[in-house]
Amino acid sequence: MQTVLFRLKSLVACLGLSVVATHALAQEKSYAEHPLTAPFIEEMRTEFGFVNESLQAVFAQAERKQAILDAISRPAERVKLWKEYRPIFITQARVDKGVEFWERNAEALQRAEQEYGVPAEIIVAIIGVETIYGGNTGSYRVIDALSTLAFDYPPRAPFFRQQLKEYLLLTREEQVNPLSLKGSYAGAMGLPQFMPGSFRAYAVDFDGDGHIDIWQNPTDAVGSVANYFIKHGWQPGEDVVVRADVKEPARAAQGLSDSLDPKITVQQLQQLGWKPRTPLDKERKVTAFRLDAEQGQEYWIGLANFHAITRYNRSVMYAMAVNELAELLSAARKE
Repeated sequence: MQTVLFRLKSLVACLGLSVVATHALAQEKSYAEHPLTAPFIEEMRTEFGFVNESLQAVFAQAERKQAILDAISRPAERVKLWKEYRPIFITQARVDKGVEFWERNAEALQRAEQEYGVPAEIIVAIIGVETIYGGNTGSYRVIDALSTLAFDYPPRAPFFRQQLKEYLLLTREEQVNPLSLKGSYAGAMGLPQFMPGSFRAYAVDFDGDGHIDIWQNPTDAVGSVANYFIKHGWQPGEDVVVRADVKEPARAAQGLSDSLDPKITVQQLQQLGWKPRTPLDKERKVTAFRLDAEQGQEYWIGLANFHAITRYNRSVMYAMAVNELAELLSAARKE
């Protein structure tokens, strides 16, 4: 009787494992037979001259990742206040690691600043906020992330389909195995977390070795970030933001920007009671925003360089975190 029970339990266990295994395969099966794969491959052949068999071999090993779909479909969390968001990125540990990164890559940072006009501290801060100076660049294969989102995430399929194209093009151009590179669940790559389209448009071979490597080569990452900013309107020598004082918050609120693009003039803000702590050209178009800080509400005016940072990540608080981290890095390095 015990033997029969043992066999029954074993059978149930095996069946259970089979169900789990089948479920796992359903979640992470390859893209070889996906109905959208063949048309995509044909498009890559006709538009860019790819060999069908080569791409078929790639997609036979590209896997659908349910974890990626779960991550990108997750309902947005409650928007954090600045006093909650700031401590995530503005820490002594991130400043200390940033100074170390700056020291290790001082030559490349100095050259980038000279050639592009983007301050070293801004470049370091971007890499610090994005990946903690390369400490967390993502664990998903880029081919898995982009295939999953291009073929199985309809809400943003056109965008990720284009990024998948860009990715295959960049791996051909850089002569790297498309199955080898890793990044975020959305396909962002390397120390600066460039999407493939940004990589092809802005990444540079800053050390001149014939290849662009933003994964393992900090020099290329530094140059690429600087090039990205100068191509997105960075103004060398100018501030990022200017603090403003207001006496009538209700009236001042009429000047708050409804987008990240600079649309309101300094003069219009002044007419609403905004008083910049640093003199600004009255005709200059800016972005006006308010932050809930530890000591209460703060009013800020974003300039062209603020807008450039928001092109990297379209968030007021992201840009403010980058700017403040940059200021702290610069001060710490001078100590």
